[in-house]
Amino acid sequence: MLFHFDLKEFQEKVSTQLRPLQRSFQFWVRAADIYTGYKVFQVRASLEKDVQKQEVMWEKQHAVAADKIYNMCSDLGGFFLKVAQIVGKPDLAPAAWVKRLVTLCDQAPATPYNVVRAVLEKELGQSIDELFEYFDKDPLGSASIAQVHRARLKGDKNDVVVKVQHPGVQELMMTDICNLQAFALYIQKTDVKFDLFSVTKEMEKQISYEFNFVREAEAMARIRHFLCQNNKRSPVRVPRVIRDMVSRRVLVMEYIDGIPILKLGDEMAKRGIHPDGKLAAAAKQNILKNLSLAYGQMILKSGFFHADPHPGNILICKGSEVALLDYGQVKDLPDELRLGYAKLVLAIADNDPLRASDSYRLFQRNCFLCSVQCIS
Repeated sequence: MLFHFDLKEFQEKVSTQLRPLQRSFQFWVRAADIYTGYKVFQVRASLEKDVQKQEVMWEKQHAVAADKIYNMCSDLGGFFLKVAQIVGKPDLAPAAWVKRLVTLCDQAPATPYNVVRAVLEKELGQSIDELFEYFDKDPLGSASIAQVHRARLKGDKNDVVVKVQHPGVQELMMTDICNLQAFALYIQKTDVKFDLFSVTKEMEKQISYEFNFVREAEAMARIRHFLCQNNKRSPVRVPRVIRDMVSRRVLVMEYIDGIPILKLGDEMAKRGIHPDGKLAAAAKQNILKNLSLAYGQMILKSGFFHADPHPGNILICKGSEVALLDYGQVKDLPDELRLGYAKLVLAIADNDPLRASDSYRLFQRNCFLCSVQCIS
């Protein structure tokens, strides 16, 4: 009996097994470079006595680090794209980081079409040709967990979006999270007086939810129903889930035509609309009003809300309508938290610092009690 040895299959198996180790190595090399860059800079900055010059030096250092963080997140993809989305916010990071990292939305490497097809057919139990009139092989976008394709179902006139999970992405993300948690533990022991490790544990818990598209479909349908029921016209558009075309790794939903919010300025320039003109101001005001109304109702009235409003998940449609995409991250606030948050917002709106301070302390206490209940 002859032994058949498939070299290509063997190489693929070895590559798959070594991939977590390769990613870990790449992460630690780059993280060490960014960390030591800041440590060396701290020594240099301490020698400069002029405060203004120090600030300029820090801005330059943050810009250098931002480029390195951007390249690391872009090259490694996966979980690090999520990290970029979380860290790249004005209240969490230096301005240079925010400016650089905000452009990383939907820039994950795409899974090849033949792999997408295999996942789709396995999950839905039928071939692509049986299900779809046409299926665009090139994805509309590819993010850290999944990519989306435009398609049209058999016997339908309207287009849909097909969201397909990248194979093996959950295992790789867990490796990435473990590396980040180890780095966070080291940083908080040596430099940062803040519980970074708990933040990474919360990230781990929340991101684990995103691998289940059935859960996402249920959240999307629930929020869509709530906003439609509580308004004559929903302040934001929420994609309609296509029934019987949802599984743990595949989600088919209504296609919504629009422009990513980050590209709105370019679109205005193409149409000859001055960014500081009356038309642009009215459009921006309408966008802000609708987003504020939608989130105000979700958080304060329902308690169940879309919890990932980064720019890649916001589309601007015809007539300045806003569409909110990607419901992998949702939160359900207990009544105590909603009430505490409402009191805090009202106190700030009334410009009452004493009441705001009391409301904030109560809100923090309720947050702590809710977290204890979740743990127990």
